[in-house]
Amino acid sequence: MGMASDDDAVAIQVAKRAGEPSVITVNCTDEAGLGCEFCSTILEFGLCITRADLTTDGQWCYAVFWVVPCAASSGIHWMSLKNRLISICPSCTFPFYFDPVIQRSSSQVYLLSLFSNDRKGLLHDVTRVLCELGLLIHRVKVSTTPDGKVVDLFFVTDTMELLHTKKRQDETYERLSAVLQESLSSCEIVLAEGFQNGFSCLPPEVAEKLFSMELSDSEFCSQNLTPDMKRLKKAEVKIDNSLCSSSTLLQIHCVDQKGLLYDIMRMLNDFKIKIAYGRYMSHLKGSQEIDLFIQQTDGKKITDPDKLNILCSRLKSEMLRPLRVMIVNRGPDIELLVANPVELSGKGRPRVFYDSTLALKVLGICIFSAEIGRHSSSDRQWEVYRFLLVDSTEFPLASSHSRNQIVDRVRRTLMGW
Repeated sequence: MGMASDDDAVAIQVAKRAGEPSVITVNCTDEAGLGCEFCSTILEFGLCITRADLTTDGQWCYAVFWVVPCAASSGIHWMSLKNRLISICPSCTFPFYFDPVIQRSSSQVYLLSLFSNDRKGLLHDVTRVLCELGLLIHRVKVSTTPDGKVVDLFFVTDTMELLHTKKRQDETYERLSAVLQESLSSCEIVLAEGFQNGFSCLPPEVAEKLFSMELSDSEFCSQNLTPDMKRLKKAEVKIDNSLCSSSTLLQIHCVDQKGLLYDIMRMLNDFKIKIAYGRYMSHLKGSQEIDLFIQQTDGKKITDPDKLNILCSRLKSEMLRPLRVMIVNRGPDIELLVANPVELSGKGRPRVFYDSTLALKVLGICIFSAEIGRHSSSDRQWEVYRFLLVDSTEFPLASSHSRNQIVDRVRRTLMGW
């Protein structure tokens, strides 16, 4: 490990044949939470990590990720991904004098307003186009008028940092128009001045059930439909303090799922635990083996038995329920709730909106309204996705079987099963 220029900080070797992994190599100054940011960005671009090697000496970070497109992903913008990863890397010019107080500039938020006629799968089709263009969705407000018109408000940032240009805006409009065709009435992109994440007002009893650490009866029923969930309950988390004088070995063996490494990195970052060395490996039978040599912020191993027990318990819980999915009554209507914990950096899990709308489109369920908000509960903040669903004779939402099907399909899509 050593000094590198900005251009050399990130290298991507794209797979030459379908089915083979592409390789992403990052070589830059180390910083708290950097591994979580890398995993989050890779997930944002529709890629799943099948293998990873991470090494740091406290000053320099060297990471290699083997990635493949997620099942629901289309074209990958490799150059945009490289530029995004480079922007995450701390300054390479003065690697050993980097001041973590200096914040990297954040992307400008834009408001994308769409007015169109309603149809099945409309919201996911729009979301898919935005993801393909490299536009990251941070907040959404979607509503349907009584005459079947839809107003979609997307607060987005551009991974290419070009949305202020007429060329990029025209490209966005043309791609949306090609997909929505005659359904699209108008499209407008403006700067979102003073953007802030909104907060959802959930009824206390709903919030308590949604964010509970324990599984509800409905989720146990869903597990009967999902063999992978049963295997997840058998996840093994082991601690070994005898192999290294300066690090604690954390070993995890569990079923594979989308964003698994990101979930682990996010949780370790929440606990202010850093990784000295890590290896992440997929197996053909759908299981994952993760070996992580972890340290406290002072560079020492973790010896407190209570802290280790809490860490293991939290890891198992996060692997079993990295996201929460639930259906509730909202007056006379039916609402689907999807929630995921927000990182310390303030970001939520990538592509949750994409996967949720995809699952509903596959089931043929129309969305009357949708929004993304935040909710504070006990010791953490959550990102909450709310979908007001349209009842139909083909899929009666009053049926408990139909509701279980929706929850199970959304969870499977989010977990990549």
